[in-house]
Amino acid sequence: PQGSEKDKTFVHAFLKRSMPKMKDEAIQDMLTRKAVVLEHYPKKKTKQKRKKTKGFTAKQRRELRLFEIEPEQQRYAIFLPLHELWKQYIRDLCHGLKPDAQPHVIQSKLLKADLHGAIVTVTKSKCPSYVGITGIILQEFKHIFKIITKEDKLKVVPKLNNVFSLELDGFISYIYGSKFLLRASERSAKKFKLKGSIDL
Repeated sequence: PQGSEKDKTFVHAFLKRSMPKMKDEAIQDMLTRKAVVLEHYPKKKTKQKRKKTKGFTAKQRRELRLFEIEPEQQRYAIFLPLHELWKQYIRDLCHGLKPDAQPHVIQSKLLKADLHGAIVTVTKSKCPSYVGITGIILQEFKHIFKIITKEDKLKVVPKLNNVFSLELDGFISYIYGSKFLLRASERSAKKFKLKGSIDL
């Protein structure tokens, strides 16, 4: 029955447990009222820190020689299939290099395209020894191209102060290296100006 000592003891113990900061007198005072608002003390959750996967630093990559091509792999014939793949990639990107295609549309797509596998030629340079170098681009970095020539020689050609040309299906495009000082991944998201000053 309501009002029994057992019920009162239970309610008192429940309130004491639910509101540990309140004194017995305050609890008794609350029992004389109709409504009782229980306090809630949630347990603090400890946040687990996520461990970030650390990659290699530039110094570690150089020490491990991750981007170096072994001398026995420096052969032009090995990378000809890569060039064929690149040609198919460009044709798909430009929806076929047709004679009636607009040059500025193709040019804008080539500026953002991946050039690994493209055959390029240095047509102009402030350093005469670079002029005439032709080969397949094996690696593109922010400031340089690594090119393998038909003579199986790996050439490191800086982008700065050099003009490169590439030809595909009769379409010739010129790359001004001084305006091309970007990594391949950064270049795909960059907006290039169609008009601007052109120099070495």
